[in-house]
Order: sequence, then C-alpha cells, then structure tokens
Amino acid sequence: MFLPAALLLLPSVGLAAAPLIYPEPQQMSIAGGRFELDEKVSVVIPQAASDRDLSLAGFLIAELSDRYGLALQTERVTAVPASGRVILMGSVENPLIRKYCARQNLTVSRDSPGPEGYVLHVGERVVLVAGSDDQGAFYGVQSLRQLVERGQGRSIQAVQVRDWPHKSFRGIKLYLPGRENFAFLKRFLRDFMALYKYNKLIVELNAAMRLDRHPELNTGWAEMAKDLIYSRRDRSTGPNGEYQDSTHHDTGDGGILEKAEVADLVRWATEYNIEVIPELPSLTHSYYLLTSHRELAEMPDAEWPDTYCPSNPKSYELLFDVFDEYIDVMKPKLIHVGHDEWRMPWGVCPKCKGKDHRELYAQDVIKIHSYLARKGVRTAMWGDHLLEAVAGPMLVDRKTRAGYKYRIPGGLTPDQVQKLIPKDILVFNWFWNDSERGSGETNEETLGKWGFEQVYGNFTPEIRNYGRRSGRSGILGGAPSAWIATTEFNFGKDLIYDFAGCASLLWSKHWPEAEQLSRIVQNMMPQIRRNLSGRATPSEDGEVVRMLPVLSLQASSAKAAEAVDTAQVKSGRVASGRATFELPGKSMVAQASDGIPVGEDASSLIFLHALAKPASNEPGHRYIYNFPDTADLLGWYEVVYDDGFVEIVPVRYGENILEWSWGRRHQPSTYCYRADPVDIGRAAGNPVTFFAFEWINPRFGKTIREVRLKGTTGFRNTRGRVIPDNSIVLAAISSTKKRGYPEPVKARTYVRQESP
Repeated sequence: MFLPAALLLLPSVGLAAAPLIYPEPQQMSIAGGRFELDEKVSVVIPQAASDRDLSLAGFLIAELSDRYGLALQTERVTAVPASGRVILMGSVENPLIRKYCARQNLTVSRDSPGPEGYVLHVGERVVLVAGSDDQGAFYGVQSLRQLVERGQGRSIQAVQVRDWPHKSFRGIKLYLPGRENFAFLKRFLRDFMALYKYNKLIVELNAAMRLDRHPELNTGWAEMAKDLIYSRRDRSTGPNGEYQDSTHHDTGDGGILEKAEVADLVRWATEYNIEVIPELPSLTHSYYLLTSHRELAEMPDAEWPDTYCPSNPKSYELLFDVFDEYIDVMKPKLIHVGHDEWRMPWGVCPKCKGKDHRELYAQDVIKIHSYLARKGVRTAMWGDHLLEAVAGPMLVDRKTRAGYKYRIPGGLTPDQVQKLIPKDILVFNWFWNDSERGSGETNEETLGKWGFEQVYGNFTPEIRNYGRRSGRSGILGGAPSAWIATTEFNFGKDLIYDFAGCASLLWSKHWPEAEQLSRIVQNMMPQIRRNLSGRATPSEDGEVVRMLPVLSLQASSAKAAEAVDTAQVKSGRVASGRATFELPGKSMVAQASDGIPVGEDASSLIFLHALAKPASNEPGHRYIYNFPDTADLLGWYEVVYDDGFVEIVPVRYGENILEWSWGRRHQPSTYCYRADPVDIGRAAGNPVTFFAFEWINPRFGKTIREVRLKGTTGFRNTRGRVIPDNSIVLAAISSTKKRGYPEPVKARTYVRQESP
C-alpha cells in the first residue's frame, strides 16, 4: 500500500520534520528494515553499460565518497546477484533493470509512471532505481541521495516509491554570476536544483559574456556597473527624474565572463538534466545594448538609456548580432527576450512620435520572433504588455517626485494580441497573484483562451487555488526568480523558502500549508546550507564538542529582560545536530560586559542565541551596492585571541539569528539560513526558540582567549531609518576541540643475534 509522504513526517524539536524525500513523492510507503551502507555494497551495471548507466553509477559513487567517506565499486554483471547487497540504477532501456523488474513483477515503462517518472525500491539487499526514461532514472537517484542523507550515509530506510512530476517546466530564473561565484552556481545546480528536481535554468546574461562582435558592449556594461555601485544607486533615472527600469547591473557581478566559461555552465547544467534558457532583455531593460550606443535609444539624453528605439532598424542589427553570439555559444532551444515594464515617456523619441506604441510593440515582437524562428529557437517573453488589465490601457499617467508629468505605454488591446502576436511564444506570467491589483487567475485564463502556453514567472508558494489553476491546459509550470547577484549569501538569506516551496508545487501533488512548509524548509536548512556552501562545519564532521560555562543568559542590552520569556527557559543540556549546550541554571538575563572565557585553539564556536524581538531582512535588490546590510545588523561577537587580534562575527537577522518567539508565531517566509532552531522552553507546546550558529575559526593554531558580545545602536536599514532597539540574548556557547593525534612511538634498538 502506498501512503502519502506527508504521513511520514517525524517530530523534531517542535518543527515539522522534512519528509524522507522532498518534494514529497506522488506515492510512497515505508517498508520494514534498512539497507546497510558499507564498502561491501556493489553498484551493478550491465556488461555493455551505456554512457548514461556509467554516469549514474559514477555520480552516486562520487557522492558517497565525498560526503560520507564510502568507497564503493562498480561491478559489471549479466543479472542481479542472488546474494550480497547491491544498488541497481537506470532507465527501462537498461537490460538489468528490465530483467529485475520482470522478476519482481514491477511495472516500469515509458508510459508508466510516465515521462521523467521513476520507481525506487529499497530493501535489505537490493536498492533499485528504475526510470521511465533517462531523466526519470536521474530523478530517482536524487531521491536516493536524500534517503542516504537521512541515514547519515550509514543506512537507507526501506521504502517503496512510485513518482512522476506534476509539471514539465520546473525552472529558476537568476543572473549569470561573476567568476568568483561560478563555483557556487555549479553547486546550486547539482546540489539544489537537481536534488529537488528542477529542470530549467533561465539565465539573464546582458553583456556579461565576452562579445567579439561588439566589445564596446562589454566595456559599457562594466562602466555602468561601476558608476552605479560607486554612486551607491540601484538604478539611474531619466533626464527629468523619470522612473526607469531596473538595470540588473549585478549580472556577472558587473564583470565579464569568457565564452568558454558560459559554455561550461551549459555543459554542467546539461549533465544534471537542466536545460539552460538564455534571457536577453530586448526593447526594455536594454541598458546593456545602449551604454555604448546612445544613438539607438528612445531617450539618448538619459544618463543610462534603458529602451532602444523600435523605429530604428539599426536597433535590430545590434540586437541580432548579440543573439547570434549567445546562440553560437549556448545552442539554446528557447530564448527569453524580456519585454516587460515599458516605461518610456511616450512622444520623446522623434522616430516613434505620432505612432501607435502598441503596434510598434507588436512589430518588435514579430521581428524578434521571426529571427529566432529562422534559427530554430523558440521565443519566450514576459506577458504584462499583452494585457491591458496589467499594463493599463493606451497611455498611463506618471509623475516624478519633482512634479514632472509624462505618459508611458500601456498594454495591447485584446484584438491586437489575437491578430498580431505569434501564439507559439511561451508567456511568463508574473501577474498571477490574486492579492495584487490587476493580477490574478483571470489573466491566465485570458492568455489561455488566446492560445498561449505559459509558466508562472516570479513564482512563490503563496499562489492560491493552485490545484485547479495548475491543472489548466497550457500551464506548463513555473519559475521563481532571483533579481539579485548570484551568490550564496543572497540566495541563502532571501530565496530558500521560495525555491524549496516552488520545488514542491512543481513536482509533487502533496503541498504543505504555508506554516508547515516554513518549518519543513527550516528543518531542511542544515543540508541546504552544507550543499550551497560546499563545506561541512567541524561539528558536522564529527569533531568533539565542548560546552563552555556561561553563568546566566547574556544580553547585548538590558532591554532583553523585558522581552524574553525567561521563566519558561529550561536548564541543563540541549542539543542541535551534533552540538550540545549546557544552559545556565539561572534564567535571569544579565547584560554582557566581561568576556566569556574560551582558552583553547577551537576549530569552531557554536553560539546558541536569539533576539528579544523580530527585526528586518530586506530583499537584496534594494541595496545592490551593499548586500550584507539588507539584513539588519543587531550586533556582533568579538573573538579575542591570545595575541590580541580580534575577529568580528556579525549577527544579522535572517542570516544567523531570529527572535526567541519564532516557534510560536512568525511569517512563513521568515527563516534563518546559517543557524538552526532549538527549543529551550520548559513546557511542551510553549516553545522558546533559540538558534544554534556555528562560526568556523579562520585562525587554526591560535588560542582564543575570550568572546565578547556587543549590540548595535543606530543601525540604519536600506530605507535609511534607524531600526528599533533590540537585544541579542546568548544562552550558551560550545566549541569544537582541536583533534588530538597519537604521540610518536620511540624507536626501538634491536640487537642482531648471531647464528650458532
């Protein structure tokens, strides 16, 4: 019997534990027993193994070696051995899979469970991953990876799974990273997107790749990025203060990647069954085309023009040159061409003045669509200007802060859309949210009625009535968006809830409610954090944890005593993962003054702390020139070494701390990336939630004398406002000890015995 995986949730310190497999499989049941993982296990492959079979085997063997220290071997066989423990993986084309499934009366074919589907059976002797196709086999291995993680690399829970995707288009939109963050993106693809069964990567590129035909675009792109960063701005404005499009100048971290690096990204993604879709904004958000070609801009006297002139044929000569270079490198099946947020003051451009802007928009789309079609590439675009309900009818009134009035283009009429816009364009629908004015389900119904396929763009888990809406013909899937530089800090701090929540919506049909999803995502955070950082902490590596004496709860200000429910705090030992803490016997809160002694060459310090009350974590795109301060800075730890050197450890909201009342009430999207919740409350059902944050010592070999806790005063957030008074409350500190090693054995003296 198959049970919904939601029934397999386990209690974990007041949290909804992550399911054994996430997103939750369509059908899953737990069987008795476990498959023991050790180096006696073989990964079996056919005698004439295909490249795909070898790739799957190598992928799993590398994972077990790198993550768990297990060195497994492949074994070529003609049939699954009758004894021993084996792992068998592949699609229905694999002859071993066909034989074994027939023997076990398992139905696996291209039609069952269907495209990208798989069967996963774990018994005490055999682990089977059987995919309907190569993609299904790959996703079955991703589920197996998660089971191995839950068993900490020592064993695998016996289960029976039959699984397939809810939607075919499961994407994430992001910016091409700079060179320093390229390794992070590769980890994100392999250890987040593939692991949670995403299959599309929409990459905004702009002029962040070396363009041989137009090197002036690269130099202009870098110049604009520097100007905006050094002037502390997120975008420029028009000559009269008009509100222009966002620049997205953090694409490529404001720099340029070589073509070989971009081609390597495509190769890497393809290896993990992820299709790369270039996004090259056209018409609007076209700064990258115009930094060195003002003569093509609708408003050439703008500081940095954002929209090219659709009445100028040379605009398309430049655009199609850029398309060609990216097509040559990336070989895409689909290109996203932007086309959202046309904010030009209408009538300013002399070539466009007096023309119907809606017809110009349609002609622009037709030219681009026709050019890409001749290249064998499908067109995708944002759909806001296809709907008057979203973009407004005809021309829309605007006014600058200084009072300058102007009008910007609205949407096409329904008749224009139906007659002029090609219906094989894939529409990205970011206007799906029923709670926003002009947005909602009616818009996708209209697009569907006109014959467009669409995906939910800027997707988030807050969508309403998703079961009905996602079942509508023409809704292929969705893609959450990262409108921010591709870095671990930004993704970890801002986007995990959306990315993880949408993974469930797009693959599964078991969708947790917002509150449950919030706790599941927080419970998954240790694995996500390790995967995205590419590094385990010392405690995760099994190093010995030592509890440091803290006489009472320490606070960065006296205000904390008024806010924290200290009477409900337990005393004694509590644990988070492999870290153990000793809570003080007294529940009072003392304002931190003297340093807390450490006195050792610790590999890491683990702080168990919380805030007196909530603070703020703003989206990173609000402060492109200073990402860290988008999370409120509440204070810091001063780690003082014996030689007098001081390391500063910032404490930031949502990055490594949240409020003590988080377990009682919080917004579902509020989570903590670098710290894990620990309930230190006395009473069940009345949690007092502190957060365990492990800081890795950057100075191995140096003794840490003490730690001091400091609080901020006067911190200004991204809106320029001083944040309210708050306080960090420190309940306990533990450290991971330097590993010992055996003393050298003294050399022995041997006396040679002469033969008699």
